[in-house]
Amino acid sequence: MQIILGSQSPRRREILSFFSLPFRQIQPDFDETQVLFSSNPASFVREVARRKALVLSEKFPDDVVLTADTTVYRAGRLFMKPESMEEAHGMLAELAGKEHQVYTGVCVSLGSEQWIDSEMSAVHFHELTDTQIRAYHSHIPPLDKAGGYAIQKGGSLIVKRIEGCYYNIMGLPLQTTRRLLLKAGIDLWDYLRSI
Repeated sequence: MQIILGSQSPRRREILSFFSLPFRQIQPDFDETQVLFSSNPASFVREVARRKALVLSEKFPDDVVLTADTTVYRAGRLFMKPESMEEAHGMLAELAGKEHQVYTGVCVSLGSEQWIDSEMSAVHFHELTDTQIRAYHSHIPPLDKAGGYAIQKGGSLIVKRIEGCYYNIMGLPLQTTRRLLLKAGIDLWDYLRSI
């Protein structure tokens, strides 16, 4: 049995690498646009994570598959990964000076079993000028990030404060992931890595 991290996200890889748990990182062949948003962001990210896991569980039925999906939500709208720099710029301009929520759905699969949960963190942005947004995007590539931003590193310039799990905003909430992996017989406490 091995762990399959069903994601190409370098941030999810980094978080899972906090532990000495060996894993393979494989991108699931799944089109996220197949999942329709029906006003509930928590249900949406759980369903995307579940479907990603289904794709990989068919290929790796004897392995533990860990998948996740993260989205940014504000005022009834999902802010997915932007498709252009201008769209990313518009997203940050809309989020600037306001609070939004980040939802991550996590799914752990083993054989025919699936365990799914989600987590929400609130993020408050500073007011941002057009020049600041363009400077930020010139240094932090936004197109692979929900909402067009990253919380880590230079993201501290745009984020005023957060409420909830920091790693949820990065894309893999640790306590939720730990609880779900435990159902598959894996306890992250057994894999603490020395720093």
